[in-house]
Amino acid sequence: MAITESEYRKANQAAQDRRASGYAVSVRYDRRSGRVVVRMSTGIEIRFPAYLVEGLSGASPEDLAKIEISPSGLGLHWPSLDVDLYLPGVIAGQFGSTRFLDKSLDEGYRAMAADQEREAEAIEWCNALARDMSDETR
Repeated sequence: MAITESEYRKANQAAQDRRASGYAVSVRYDRRSGRVVVRMSTGIEIRFPAYLVEGLSGASPEDLAKIEISPSGLGLHWPSLDVDLYLPGVIAGQFGSTRFLDKSLDEGYRAMAADQEREAEAIEWCNALARDMSDETR
């Protein structure tokens, strides 16, 4: 399938329009916080936990620190991990494929449910202790 001159011009214009709202000028991995830090051409800084990005969870700090900015400034690339990230997607909250995000949400819900269950058990234990203490004072 060949791309027409018109399609090429439209795609080029769309990329220029996206770049006009900001593009990456520098990027680094902050080991202390575990976050990727992107400085944009607009002067704002975007920070996000590396573990949120599909393909970065569990990577070594050394691999996470090797980040390249795409020529357009709209993408990030981790060569040693073969991971690419589209910055307009990050700004929209998209850190990976739908499958990855579904799995991450599922794990998050399970962890939250386990926390709620432990909290309910702790509350029940405190209530039982309070009842026992109340019975003893009668």
